[in-house]
Amino acid sequence: MEESLNLLETLAEFKDFKNIERESLMRILEDIFRSALTKKYGQDANFEVIVNVDRGELEIQRYREIVEDGEVENEFTQIALSEAIKIEPDFEVGEEVMENVRFKDFARREIQALRQNLITKVMEYEKDIIYKKYEHRIGELVSGEVNQVWKKEILVIDDDGVELILPKNEQIPADKYKKGDAISAVVLRVEIKSSSPQIIISRTSPLFLERLMETEIPEVYDGLITIRNVVRAPGERAKVLVESFDDRIDPVGACVGVKGSRIHSIFHELRKESIDVINYTTNINLLITRSLSPAKISYIEIDEENKTANVFMKPDQVSLAIGKGGYNIKLASKLAGYEIDVFRDDIKEEEDVDLNEFNDEFDQWVINAFKAIGCDTATSVLKLSREELIQRTDLEEETVDEVIASIKKELDIEE
Repeated sequence: MEESLNLLETLAEFKDFKNIERESLMRILEDIFRSALTKKYGQDANFEVIVNVDRGELEIQRYREIVEDGEVENEFTQIALSEAIKIEPDFEVGEEVMENVRFKDFARREIQALRQNLITKVMEYEKDIIYKKYEHRIGELVSGEVNQVWKKEILVIDDDGVELILPKNEQIPADKYKKGDAISAVVLRVEIKSSSPQIIISRTSPLFLERLMETEIPEVYDGLITIRNVVRAPGERAKVLVESFDDRIDPVGACVGVKGSRIHSIFHELRKESIDVINYTTNINLLITRSLSPAKISYIEIDEENKTANVFMKPDQVSLAIGKGGYNIKLASKLAGYEIDVFRDDIKEEEDVDLNEFNDEFDQWVINAFKAIGCDTATSVLKLSREELIQRTDLEEETVDEVIASIKKELDIEE
């Protein structure tokens, strides 16, 4: 009976501390005891296992058919009438006898095996629950409490007592945590390590910023504003591409808020990471221009085939375009999907001439053909090669040559 008490103590331990539903624990116990009973009494034995998880009680009932004396063929499924009437005098042949199986009917080794099997099964079931739960939560925001801080990672405990791992490379460089601190992150992936699930969380993932914006900005949460893309240099700078399908909503203004009120809490959560919110457009020239803000751009040469962009600007704007540590131009390249190179535009502004000034020499449709490819000024035409101008404007070679010659004459550029 002492072994049975140990078993019930094990049951109570899992009931109190393990994140397993009552019904699931009941099924585990039933399966364990049915397996043990089958091993002890054979496949044909008829048992009913009754588990009361709330009270920590377990009852095993054994059923055997009553047969005439001397006709018992299987003592595990049949009982002689003379034995049955010792239990209940009114029993008759053909009826079933129910007997309670007591723990003392099990050997000490069998009780120990049952207890160990219970521990193993419950732990396996709990691991499976954790894996399935977080497998479907990848990309979601989670919060917890810092339990341990190590050199290469931080151990976080969520609200259900599940262990989460925040590796060093998934921490924002300025992150400083101690035991007991509250922490938020996004579920990055779920791994199996040494047969146990390991939940990896991240604070550097672009998804973390996206989920924070969903939390803080109602229009994003409700789907009125869509986040098209997020790129980050964690702890330094981030760029978020947003779009609204409702013309009444300014997506940038709604995300930033009055005097930055809506983005302020996110800014501090990300350790003062600068966040540029950019209005989405399908016009790649305009998108690159917006992505390189606050720098002012003179003009852009796009190579769609090789996904490159040469951006020209005044010398005093170059440092703004590149940004501290080069983060601005790097993030702009990622956001636009083009490799961006910045060049100084040393032609003085007063030397440039609007292309419309040549309407006394050329028909307006000719000028419009140049403006359609982004050449609004005389210098912007000269930035492109003769062959590229012919190909992109779809004008006659002679017409393109005449325009180039006229511009060079106006700017006093020798042939």
